[in-house]
Amino acid sequence: MTATDESPRARGNELSDDELLGFLGRMIEIRAFEEQIQRLFNRNLVRGSTHLCSGQEAVAVGACATLRSTDAMLCTYRGHGAVLAMGAPIDRTFAEILGKSEGLCGGKGGSMHLTDTSVGAYGSFAIVGAHLPIATGFGFAAKYQGTDDVCLCFFGDGTVNIGSFHEAMNLASVWKLPVVFVCENNLYGEYSPVARTTPIEQLFERAGAYAMSAERIDGNDVEAVYGAVGDAVATARRGDGPTFLEAMTYRHKGHSRTDPGTYRPKEEVEAWLARDPIPGLEKRLVERGVKQEAVDETRKAATDKVDEHLARALEWPEPDLSARFDDVYA
Repeated sequence: MTATDESPRARGNELSDDELLGFLGRMIEIRAFEEQIQRLFNRNLVRGSTHLCSGQEAVAVGACATLRSTDAMLCTYRGHGAVLAMGAPIDRTFAEILGKSEGLCGGKGGSMHLTDTSVGAYGSFAIVGAHLPIATGFGFAAKYQGTDDVCLCFFGDGTVNIGSFHEAMNLASVWKLPVVFVCENNLYGEYSPVARTTPIEQLFERAGAYAMSAERIDGNDVEAVYGAVGDAVATARRGDGPTFLEAMTYRHKGHSRTDPGTYRPKEEVEAWLARDPIPGLEKRLVERGVKQEAVDETRKAATDKVDEHLARALEWPEPDLSARFDDVYA
């Protein structure tokens, strides 16, 4: 599912089997995309670093499905999934990371600067916390222009210790800006456990200092994410201000590049792998009465689609050298 003019939640409907299969398909696409990116990186075809979101797909898919086409989304350098969940074309997203001319940004942005304004994905940001003030800017613009548009802002657990986090939260609350702040708490800021860098266990409690509605949610349950973010989006559209959501999740891979993640306890990794959001949703669908064949077909269609888009992206040319002067401000 992608951002639409009116999300299913906006219509007041419960998620149907077909809608959940749509969520499943998009989550599998993102997982397959990330697996291919890892392979491409290992083949030295990716310039720069990569930060994979494998394991965190339910947050991106559930949250972005609550938006409509005029809303905005901002995310972090671990943002492949969020940009794809907004509906960015898979082939052009591959091409961007590969530095191809047909990439979302002409091959100039790469993995950490994915942007596709045509679907409301206004950028992934390499600097921790840099995009939160920009999210308040989107919120202010919507309020100033008299629209009921919303800005969805993803960030990691390490961001809650950055000055821009507090400034953005404070301003958004004081001005009742239509921003939904979603913290993807995967328990580690790069290689450091949250407990070593942050004096509180539940990060959503920080919203209390700004009189902002907040809660912790299961980030590996796409329905829970969809419901909580949907409520927050509805609150923002009514003009009732921002919400802070702490989505508990876990990245299956290391922080970046070839990081093996050996600093994480084996038992912890195994416990979270057992809560993989994709098999979890597949099991739930079967329990709801969806035939296993439909689930299997969804998986195959998603992986085949990613393979096809990658093959196309690999065939696209490198940017012409003259393109280095495009989009440069004098």
